[in-house]
Amino acid sequence: MIVQSSISRAFFLALLFFLLRPAGLYAQQPAALAGTVTDPQGAVVPQASVRLQSASSSSAEQTTSDPAGHFKFQSVAPGVYQVTGEAPGFQSITQETAIFAASTINVDLQFQKISATGQVTVVASAPDAMSPDPSERTFVRDQLLEANPGRPGPPVSIPGLPVETASGGIKAPQYFAPGVAGDHGEPIAQFFKIGNFLFPNNLPANAHGNGYADPNVLIPNGIASVTADGGAFNVREGNHAVNLAVAYGLRDRMSPFTQFTADQHDLDFVTGWSPADPATLAWLGLQISLGNGFLDRPERRRQYKLNAYRVLKAGAHDITIFGVGYYGFSYIPGLVPTAVPVAGDTTDSRQQDRTHNSLLVATDTWQASSKQHLELSGFLRTYSLDLRSNFGDGLIRQSEFRTVTGGNVTYFFSHSQKFSWLAGLDLRRDAPRNLDLDHADQSGIFQPVTSNNLTLGFVTPFLSMDGNLSRFLHYDVGMRREEISFNNVDRMFLTNSFHKLDGITLPKGTLTLLPPKQNYLPTVAFSFGEAFHTNDPRIGNSPATSASLPTFIVPSHGTQLIISQNVARTDFTVTLARVTNAEELAKIDPDTGLQQTIGPSLTRSVTFSVRRYFSLGSLQASWARAAATGRVTGQDIPEAPRLIWDVAGTLNRLPLGLRARGEYETVGRKPLGDGFTAVAVREFRVSLLRSFRGGRIDLGLNSLMTHGYAGQTLENLLLPTDRVSVPFERIVGVPLNSYVSFSWVYNFGHGR
Repeated sequence: MIVQSSISRAFFLALLFFLLRPAGLYAQQPAALAGTVTDPQGAVVPQASVRLQSASSSSAEQTTSDPAGHFKFQSVAPGVYQVTGEAPGFQSITQETAIFAASTINVDLQFQKISATGQVTVVASAPDAMSPDPSERTFVRDQLLEANPGRPGPPVSIPGLPVETASGGIKAPQYFAPGVAGDHGEPIAQFFKIGNFLFPNNLPANAHGNGYADPNVLIPNGIASVTADGGAFNVREGNHAVNLAVAYGLRDRMSPFTQFTADQHDLDFVTGWSPADPATLAWLGLQISLGNGFLDRPERRRQYKLNAYRVLKAGAHDITIFGVGYYGFSYIPGLVPTAVPVAGDTTDSRQQDRTHNSLLVATDTWQASSKQHLELSGFLRTYSLDLRSNFGDGLIRQSEFRTVTGGNVTYFFSHSQKFSWLAGLDLRRDAPRNLDLDHADQSGIFQPVTSNNLTLGFVTPFLSMDGNLSRFLHYDVGMRREEISFNNVDRMFLTNSFHKLDGITLPKGTLTLLPPKQNYLPTVAFSFGEAFHTNDPRIGNSPATSASLPTFIVPSHGTQLIISQNVARTDFTVTLARVTNAEELAKIDPDTGLQQTIGPSLTRSVTFSVRRYFSLGSLQASWARAAATGRVTGQDIPEAPRLIWDVAGTLNRLPLGLRARGEYETVGRKPLGDGFTAVAVREFRVSLLRSFRGGRIDLGLNSLMTHGYAGQTLENLLLPTDRVSVPFERIVGVPLNSYVSFSWVYNFGHGR
């Protein structure tokens, strides 16, 4: 019946065109087709792919929607056409239309459904999508600011999720969440979304952290969207997805361009290319960043990135390949006292970071039918780190070389709106070798303290079921089983070597109450989930006993209640979250190189957010308050943010042809322990952009106005200017500096 209806509609349009078509030469005059792409709630969708297909031939044209969601095809021959819109996270939509000579036809495309397999949406996930976390928020790249244009750090700033690079230089930036002191990534997961596969970017048992995740390897121009969720409630997210999970979605194509960004201290060069054929989904990007930073200690930074992306379509198969090459080096200023000035802005000018990465991910999605698909994925990664830091007890070196291999198989079947199911298996093997901690002696020569070869193996089956119990009640339930192998070869103390198998079962579920249509009642969703993160299996230089072995699998339990409502095309959301963690980890111990355990914790938070997309741009704001305490002591968890609020907006049509983006973020004063309190951190980012020569050239101004210190913590330090002879505890951090940078972009080919 659907096919007959489609044929009838096409026949009617063709007949209408035949009866009304102009005659003679006038019929050959070209026309135009324009429109706007929006999501199910009417918000504009930038960077959507729009294809114009003639009904009488195989010829097709393709374009993408601009930041306001608009698209246009010029010089279109009269005839009957199909207009198809596609965007990550949405089911494609097709409309048929007749185009007459010397006219402009308007066709607006509005996506009706969220993709059953996608995790990327512009607004909160629709209840009929197989997305088990209603707290999921997706931000379109064109409505986000680069966190530090032309400088290292996170590729984009995510509203409501502050980021800190604790020691400066190229050191990996880490996200924070309300009440979560995950400065080394233990309870915060990070993914790259390749096709429908979520590649896990975290590195458990890293030389400098326990879940370290470095998004520095991504070129910002290749990112299409960023999705954040609560972490514990999605059956496809595993290790470290406790309090927060962040996934970067990648573009299918990019217009060829060259970009320079510079200020008085730094220079950044980026270039990207896609094949001329719009049907070829591929791009190649290169970024080179050089500079000294804004502190008195020159960073002498060198950073090189190569990203490559390709989609191959073979019948019912969509094969996506993504590759990364990365090298970075810089001197880092490190942590300095916040209360007194320090000569050179560093306590040790020898501190530095050297990192190189390679990554290859391939995934094949086989659409066996309209109701089922099979996904096969595999990845190979190498990672090397040589980090030299001084936390007050002398210079230490933390180093490793690691190989990571793994894969995934996932099968999805949609029986009906009442029942869909997803089953899969994740495999992963982390093999960090020469995982070493060395201390520099009086002569500056490094002496070994610990040295380990680790192997961590993960075998993880999972299952999820999803559907509607009624018109007003939606469910999603799942189970994830983690089987983990820990193998520790202690190269200095062989008696500390061991091998252990462990496992944990993680149930997850969400129940959503849906109000009747055209009703002003809100949508209410309740979620629960078990989650975990792996502890570093190194035990330092203490003798190995059953009592000294740490808890390798650290379980947690999360619940959340979400109330959301859309009023006048504006989304309002309230999120209440509670997470208990069996073990909270604090800062790195400078003597052992391991993280300090401060016991089980309880985090409670409330977040209010509002988001509105309109024809001229967007506006979004969030306010979050959290309490984080130890469950044994009842004391505050050190370094966990208690207050985060953020306002971000975009304006795409300003006088003089300007486009603007801005964001203001505050992280309130947070306890550091022992009666110390960190100073508040405030950041205001603004970006102004203007196009020239029909879009061939873009000139931009980027500014960061900031106050405070990144990476605030406590250390025992003794400075040459101190009047005492014994180190004492004080607040340390990395000074944040304001700056202005300028960018020049040349877009090859036709103007946008």
